[in-house]
Amino acid sequence: MHPTTTRRTLIAALALAACTAAQAQAWPSKTLRIVVPYPPGGSSDIIARAIAPALGEAFGQTVVVENKPGANGNTGTDFVAKSNDGHTLLLCDVGALAITASVYKQLPFDPGKDLRGVTMLAYSPHLLVVHPSVPANNLAELVALSKKQKLNFAVTAIGSAPHMAGVAVEKATGAEWAYIPYKGGAQAIGDTVAGQTQVLMNGMLATLPQVQAGKLKVLGVSKATRMPLLGNVPTIAEQGVKGFESGTWQGLLVPAATPPAVLARLSAEVTRIIRSPAVRERLVSQGAEVHTMSPAEFTAFFERERKQWAGTVAQSGVKID
Repeated sequence: MHPTTTRRTLIAALALAACTAAQAQAWPSKTLRIVVPYPPGGSSDIIARAIAPALGEAFGQTVVVENKPGANGNTGTDFVAKSNDGHTLLLCDVGALAITASVYKQLPFDPGKDLRGVTMLAYSPHLLVVHPSVPANNLAELVALSKKQKLNFAVTAIGSAPHMAGVAVEKATGAEWAYIPYKGGAQAIGDTVAGQTQVLMNGMLATLPQVQAGKLKVLGVSKATRMPLLGNVPTIAEQGVKGFESGTWQGLLVPAATPPAVLARLSAEVTRIIRSPAVRERLVSQGAEVHTMSPAEFTAFFERERKQWAGTVAQSGVKID
């Protein structure tokens, strides 16, 4: 290449980099919205409200959390995927998002193409819990009881990660329960606390407070090892479902058209905030583990989750028109 051409190419590249950097620094120029596609009170909502104040301070703009539930989380997700204001973010259960394409025959959005991952935020294992009146103190007793009387199993949404985890346990143990779908974790927890449903599998972050208050009885945790916060509660794997692990992953996403420089800046700030001692300690005390990823790592993780859950969904036979 001619030296003059090389210099021109370099100058153009530097100019583009400077323009991109300036664009990122100028962003955000107005209120940021974190859309949670579920009702208030669930794991995603808890995390969104935990990071919103610090995110507002970091960017010098108001940050509001908006709950847009509906269609098992697809209403709020579609809203963000199609937003073009550059200031609308999505905070959701990444596992549920990965499952969506396998459960629904048709979606108004493509999660792999219309959204970009900013960073993962936290992980909390699922807890298998029952209403205190249920006469079972471990998984084996629950399975035996389910064969004698009808047990309603509350799920945060059809095709959600807790739903698929429940299906996996059912198939592995021969349990028999009826799935009752809800619009989010808070409602599923509420009805189980009230005794309208008897069994629930849900993220520890939102469920642990009810266990600690004695309103729900925990029979197992879906992690490879026991959780210090739960004392001697055995894992589901220990109770006969070999190798069983499941959980709720919360992550932050943006529309695919978001400029790379903005994506990088947002990822850096959110990662710093979620790792800060105040936020981390708050989440850990409720059973969540802070897990962050770069946008590239997030993309790779999402693809692995999508493939893994596709097999589970196929085995379950769950499909929604």
